[in-house]
Amino acid sequence: MIHFTDAQIDELIDIDDAIPALERGFRDLANGRAAVQPRIRTEAGGVKLSTLGAVLPEQGVAGAKVYSTIGGRFNFSIVLFSTVDGRLLATLDANTITRIRTAATTVLAVRALAAKHAKTAAIFGTGVQGRAHALALAGHTGLRSFRIVGLEAMHELAAEVEAAGASRGVEAVVCAAADAVRGADVIVTATRATGALFDGTTVAPGTVVAAIGSSLPTTRELDDALIARASRIVVELRQQAREEAGDLLLAQPGTFRWADTVELGDVLVGNAKGRVQDDDVIVYKAVGIGLQDIVLAGIAWEKHLRRPGCSLVYAR
Repeated sequence: MIHFTDAQIDELIDIDDAIPALERGFRDLANGRAAVQPRIRTEAGGVKLSTLGAVLPEQGVAGAKVYSTIGGRFNFSIVLFSTVDGRLLATLDANTITRIRTAATTVLAVRALAAKHAKTAAIFGTGVQGRAHALALAGHTGLRSFRIVGLEAMHELAAEVEAAGASRGVEAVVCAAADAVRGADVIVTATRATGALFDGTTVAPGTVVAAIGSSLPTTRELDDALIARASRIVVELRQQAREEAGDLLLAQPGTFRWADTVELGDVLVGNAKGRVQDDDVIVYKAVGIGLQDIVLAGIAWEKHLRRPGCSLVYAR
């Protein structure tokens, strides 16, 4: 058994590894070749322990991510097993994996759901996930104009996005919320907001909105006006969204129907439609599922095995 630190994982995998691996994982889930363990939260004395996992026989791994939340701070770890003989393969720090997998999945969603002409993105949030999403979308989609909205370090992130996308002509500016939304083709919300960040009636026809920040039933980033306008609402796993997606759970009854929501994997394999018309407004609501974590943990393990001189000691 081996333990991988966040620094080691940063050396082993990046978003270029993550995007195709996650697409395979979501396709396997849609086709019944993978299973997901929804998140379980346990709390006492202001300390929260959460667990979520997945079984991925096609990749040869199964595992769970376990993390603590204290004072709004998270610490993530993963336990990875073989689906061949059940052995414990590795434990992994998972802060890096959490950052990469969330942004990489949003890239998949934007590729699948955004209008063909999409060029302009509004990014709400300049923290770990806001930065990861801005850089991922600048480097792995056709988006070329970025509007950064945040509480701090907005100019620094805009400069970083421009530098990362300089060869592709990417531009980035700091914007107020209302200006950022107006005419944007893609909107990403990756904040710790507890209420709506902008007026959903001002979102342009054809926009895809990726709501990333909230995974609690009591917080939201989108208002009812936007949810009601959505021609399609796409989630990672409907079962988990129905327990955690505050953007949907806090909407007034009748704003949308759960039966009309579709899962990302079904869109990727063609079992469900994402965008139908150019002017469809689409909401991708993410809460994070165990499949994403275990896919990337498995990739880190595979890449470790391919390293010259790799030797293994299994736990007994």
